[in-house]
Amino acid sequence: MRRLMGGCLAMLMLFPILARAEFTEGRQYMQVPFPTPVETGNKIEVRELFWYGCSHCYALEPGLLRWLKKLPANAQFVRTPATAAPHWQIHAQAYYTFEALGAMGKLHDAFFKAAQEQPGVVADEKGITDFAARHGIDRQKFTEAFNSFGVRLKLEKAKQVNQDLNINSVPTLVVDGKYLTSAAMAGGEEPLFKLLDQLISKAAKERNKKAAKP
Repeated sequence: MRRLMGGCLAMLMLFPILARAEFTEGRQYMQVPFPTPVETGNKIEVRELFWYGCSHCYALEPGLLRWLKKLPANAQFVRTPATAAPHWQIHAQAYYTFEALGAMGKLHDAFFKAAQEQPGVVADEKGITDFAARHGIDRQKFTEAFNSFGVRLKLEKAKQVNQDLNINSVPTLVVDGKYLTSAAMAGGEEPLFKLLDQLISKAAKERNKKAAKP
């Protein structure tokens, strides 16, 4: 019994150590070789790179939205559509069109679902425009926005971000432009959100340390 108690006590003493060592750079996350600028100013940026046609992105969405409700006040979430392939890029163009029209709240979730259930129906400009029209968006206004300079510019910016971060699989999350991870790397959805919390804290400490230098 004394041996059993001693073994249990030893394990209990190890728990804090194991908890601290739960996530390891190079395994559950990696540091980006060339960090990218953030868009969130004084707040820690949490960037998701996703594709509407990605089943893993779609599966992550409910948990991600729950986690965002508890996002620390010093952090801010941004999305960037992935652009690794031409059929990803047209969905990225759709994303920025929804944004330009102020229709993200109306179209984002519905388009995500459509891209999963009827991928061929929303695979080109006509199909995406038809989709938007079915959801109450004026067809001509959508077409004009889809092909506008502003949307094209944002698409090119997204391509550059994807290139800088070397994104070829999604969903991928990047904290403060320098710590990259995913559910696959972290070992699942729940570990991913715990890791993101830790990386936000890590990035905040690094920012504070940098700011404190003379």
